[in-house]
Amino acid sequence: MPSSSASRTYRAEGVVLRTYKLGEADRIIVFLTREHGQVRAVAKGVRRTSSKFGSRLEPFMAVDLLLAHGRTLDVVTQAQTRGAYGHGIASDYGRYTAATAIAETAERLTDLGEAGGAQYGLVAGAFSALSRNLHPSELILDSYLLRALATAGWAPSFTACARCGAPGPHSAFSAPLGGAVCPGCRPPGSASPSVATMELLGALLTGDWVTADASESGARREAAGLVAAFLQWHLERGVASLKHVERV
Repeated sequence: MPSSSASRTYRAEGVVLRTYKLGEADRIIVFLTREHGQVRAVAKGVRRTSSKFGSRLEPFMAVDLLLAHGRTLDVVTQAQTRGAYGHGIASDYGRYTAATAIAETAERLTDLGEAGGAQYGLVAGAFSALSRNLHPSELILDSYLLRALATAGWAPSFTACARCGAPGPHSAFSAPLGGAVCPGCRPPGSASPSVATMELLGALLTGDWVTADASESGARREAAGLVAAFLQWHLERGVASLKHVERV
């Protein structure tokens, strides 16, 4: 039979979303894991210079974990680096603020009960792209936000009318109705984004980076405002980190 110690432990693949100080040398780490969704665990002694975990449990790092079940919080017993994304992100203000907004959104979505697998893949992919500077950081952020909301069940429409399904393109956008709306469904107060902005939003949702990277700054700013409004509507309050994100 397995020992009682072995039965208390489990493995997980995760990314670090947030850390909190605990006592003189410990930290509470908020992970998003592929297998178990959001996990909060204590890393004992991690703030000491002699810690065996070192920088592996800093925000935005991807790690393989061995955790032990605890009475209130689980305990990190092993951590091996899968993706050292933290340094590449933290070395640039734009990438850092985008990653912080991604982490805050992921924590909110998974705290609402969203399972970890698909959301984990989106976050890990976004952190990897930011660390390697594959695309402008604000585009990686907005693409993540749209995909994360779609994965959570709130997929926006940027072509057909989100209310009646009439084929587009349409020239109005309503966050409460789910995206693009036709003239017959358009409620008062709807936004009127440019054609370029709607094309950019569709590209960000589908991962068309050729179109997204070629977009102009005006379309990017307008798209960012619509993404933020769509996010706030579904989360029922804003993501505080978004106000610090640099926009071109």
